[in-house]
This record gives sequence, structure tokens and C-alpha cells, in this order.
Amino acid sequence: MEEDQTYRFSLEMGVPSLFLEGGRWRCFLAPLRSSLSQALHNSCCRKKSTAPKKIISDVTFCDENAKEPENAVDKCFSSEQQTSILHVLNTASTEELEAFRLLRGRRSINIIKHRENFGPFQNLESLMNVPLFQYKSTVQICNSILCSKTGGDKRKLPENRFLRKLLKPDIERERLKAADSIVSIVFGTRRIAWAHLDRKLTVLDWQQSDRWKLMKETTYSSSIYLEEISSIISKMPKADFYVLEKRALSIQNSSLFPILLHFQIVEAMLYALLNKTFAQDGQHQVLSMNRNAVGKHFELMIGDFRTSGKELVKQFLSDSVLKADPRVFFPSEKIVHYRQMFLSSEPRRVEELYDSLLQAVAFYELAVFDSEP
Repeated sequence: MEEDQTYRFSLEMGVPSLFLEGGRWRCFLAPLRSSLSQALHNSCCRKKSTAPKKIISDVTFCDENAKEPENAVDKCFSSEQQTSILHVLNTASTEELEAFRLLRGRRSINIIKHRENFGPFQNLESLMNVPLFQYKSTVQICNSILCSKTGGDKRKLPENRFLRKLLKPDIERERLKAADSIVSIVFGTRRIAWAHLDRKLTVLDWQQSDRWKLMKETTYSSSIYLEEISSIISKMPKADFYVLEKRALSIQNSSLFPILLHFQIVEAMLYALLNKTFAQDGQHQVLSMNRNAVGKHFELMIGDFRTSGKELVKQFLSDSVLKADPRVFFPSEKIVHYRQMFLSSEPRRVEELYDSLLQAVAFYELAVFDSEP
């Protein structure tokens, strides 16, 4: 491109000038000087305000360079953070304390000696009574403990993601681990079945109901659903959780819409009728469990298709009699009844009955016993 077709900037005696075609020029002294000054000012301010900050996590840490007011250390942290830090300081062994870089050597030994002589720390401020602990070092140590606990939470994220795919709605792992018994419920278009198991995988109750007339109704009457499902629930035992099978049906296939609607209504009814204390405490007792995740756990999947669990349940029944330590335990006083129920279901292939038991076992093994695949 030729020079006379371009705009060129230069600085003459510190003043920007704009050269135009033919060498003519205009000075924009006042406007450019003002805008240049403002731009430089904004640039400086922007550099100061957008300087990168060191962010360790979403936990707010205390500034160890702050001045030391009265009870300074305790004021740096929230009550929840103080509780978390004090738990580590009052329960950790010397080896566990030395896992923190700032507590290696004499500091960890001094903490143990202080606990032995004066009892557990009552507040973070009392940590400064331990030799080698000053205000700045105490704050740094407390921050490092919080940082490590935050990192521990991040390491659990893959596990949490697995649980979110397995169970709905989201629920705390601590509540799952504390479950003493569950009722696993699987329903179809013709019947509903449930299995009641404790945390030792003992089958406390296992049955089905063939009086499932809901799909024969074309009007999907709410009163009929309420009467039928209430009657079924009245026979179910009490448990810490009620686990429903969650099927993956495509809404793209319009021919499946009546079945999908039936499943949605039954699931909603079970959630409403079994979550008896939800209005008071906001705690879910009814959970939905991914059907295919259960199939993968027992290696029943062929592509996206889940095969029958009949033979696996049959093996559970045999092992309960033949093995000293079976995977699933059927009480001796009920084993005959359960075997007869299973044999009578074979000609009809009552998949709901098999799946209710498999789902209960998978719930404990995947969500309670930490055996994530």
C-alpha cells in the first residue's frame, strides 16, 4: 500500500501529530493530550486493580500479616473453621501433625505435650501458649490445616460425581453410610416388588404384588392410583431409605408415552407417600437409583440392554445355604418360602422380583460400602 494512502502517527516534541494525504496535518493537541492522559491514568489504575490474587480455594483464609488485636486468631476464622482446625489439633497424632509442613519437628511434639499437660485446645488463641508458636506462625498453620481439608474435599469430587449419577436426589454420604436398612422397590406395568435388607445384606422381607391394575385404566384417575399405591405401601416395612428403580425411557418414542406416564405417576405417588417427614425436616427418605448402573455392577449389560438377573438371584439363594459367608444372607426360617416364591415365578419371569433384590444389594455395595467400580 502506498504511503500517501496511509495514516501515520509520529511524535514531534512530545506532541502526537496525524499526517494526512499530501503532507498536510492537523494537531489534535488538546483532545489527544486529554485522552492520552486519561488512557494512561486508566491503564495504571487497571493494572493495580486487576493484579492477580493468589486463590487457594473457596475457603476464606486469614491474613497472617494483619496486626494482632485481642483474640486475633479466633477472629480470623468462622466458628465452623475453628471447629475444623481444633478437631485436627486435638485428635491428630505426632505423625499426622507432621503431615503439615509447618508442624514438622518440635512444633508437633510441643502440641502433643501441651495436650497431655493441659488438655485439648479450647480455642485457637490458646495455641499461642505452645512454644514456637507466635501470632503469624499460628495463623499460617491454621490456614494450612484449612487448605488441606479443602483439598481433601476436592479429592472426593469424583466419588460425589459417581453418587450423583447413581442416586437422585443428591444426598449426603454420611446419611447413606448410617443406613441400617432399606426397602428396594421395583415396579412395572403389571406388578410391583420390594426387598427389605439390612446393612449385613440379610433379606428381612421380599415379596411382590400382582394386583397391579393401574395400566388397565385408560383415564389415569388420581384416586385409583392413590388407593392402589396406598394399599401396597401399607404392607411395606419401615426403613431408613426407600430406593426406587429409575428407568431410562426415551420420550422420542410416542408409543411409549402411556408407559412413561404410568411410571412418572407411580414414582411421584411413592415419593409423596413414603417421604412422611419431609415437610418437617426436609430430609429425603425416597431415592431413585439408576437401573443401568445396577446392571453394570452385576455385569448384566450388553451394550445399552440389560439382561435378566434371574440366574444371579438363583445363585444367591443357593449360596446362602451352601456357603458359610454368602454374599446375600437369607434367614433359615424364610429360605424355604423364598425358594418356593422364586420357583413359582420362573415360568412368568418376574423381573421386578429379581431386580428389587439386586437393586438392594447394589445400593449397599455401591453407595454404603465404598466399593465404587
